[in-house]
Amino acid sequence: MGGSIETVPAGVPVLTGEHFMLGDHACAEGALAAGCRFFAGYPITPATEIAERLAERLPTLGGACVQMEDEIASMAAILGAAWAGAKAMTATSGPGLCLMLENIGLAVMTETPCVVVDVQRGSPSTGLPTMVGQGDMMQARWGSHGSYEIIALCPNSPQEMFDLTARAFNLSERYRVPVFVMADADVGHLTERVVIPAPEGIEIVNRKAPTGPREEYQTFRPDADLVPPMARAGEGYHVFMESLTHDERGYPTMTGEAHNRLVRRLSQKIRDYVDDIIDYEERHLDDAEVAIVSYGISARIASRAVEVCRESGMRVGMLRLITAWPFPEDRVRRLASQVRGIVVPELNLGQMSLEVERCAAGAAPVVLLPHAGGGLHEPDDTVSAVEGLLR
Repeated sequence: MGGSIETVPAGVPVLTGEHFMLGDHACAEGALAAGCRFFAGYPITPATEIAERLAERLPTLGGACVQMEDEIASMAAILGAAWAGAKAMTATSGPGLCLMLENIGLAVMTETPCVVVDVQRGSPSTGLPTMVGQGDMMQARWGSHGSYEIIALCPNSPQEMFDLTARAFNLSERYRVPVFVMADADVGHLTERVVIPAPEGIEIVNRKAPTGPREEYQTFRPDADLVPPMARAGEGYHVFMESLTHDERGYPTMTGEAHNRLVRRLSQKIRDYVDDIIDYEERHLDDAEVAIVSYGISARIASRAVEVCRESGMRVGMLRLITAWPFPEDRVRRLASQVRGIVVPELNLGQMSLEVERCAAGAAPVVLLPHAGGGLHEPDDTVSAVEGLLR
């Protein structure tokens, strides 16, 4: 069975086996495998294929796919669907993400589990709609106002488009937080082998349901893990969700003390579990003199540079960021203490490199290898940067 939408049997919730599949299609299949049954979005290159696939697949599974009037409404729709009990997702690219950010802040404040897939393209503004970029990384972290924590994953293959989209749903349900899948145009439009396990081999995490008497339920009263159980609106619980600073009932509570307590909990429920959330891939770091830190499609190019360097006798390793946010601060600090320098190739003029530099804290020089987007680095660019650090 291939990746073509016409080959998917009606009513099959999880494709299994090996497929030759477009990254965007693999993303859609990962969402379905995790239990997604509602999608709202607005067409935008290079993410539209996700919506197209879900528009075909969701109705056969009892789900719904809705094209909204814009990205603002799309984000609002998935929040409403989540509170009605659905696992919900949207997909967009940079210009659409700009419009979603106010409602992403609403999702953070109301602790609404949902997934936002951003297939990044050349930017800013309309930029290069059909060409690659990685310019939205800081926007995903800091795009809404205020202090909060977010989770963002970075796939570098169609296989990871499936795997990490499914994981994004699990993380969003576990921590009641919006989760980003920060893909890019070249990964989203790449067609490769994707292996999908049987349904029993796919981890599924569902949000905690209330266990006490319905009349005692409070919408934002947390358990010991700082994450509140989440009732489904319409099932007899008093559900009150409020974007204003609120108490555990969900009622507005306009004091500095209440605000400090609420915002600290929203952040701490992620910070306390960074070891469970953060994921990365290491290659040849045990003996490395120079490390490359990268993510997404840039990491695929960098992996070839690592091979070239090691074939030439240079001791080079790579740390590939699978989780961008929360950032793996401790691992980068330890890495900076053992190498002579770090190279960061990314398709922007410096975003994640700033986080690497912050965590390195002067223990090792950090060399940004920038590209504004619309094309990829050549492996030789990274090799040259490594050679410069080893001179």
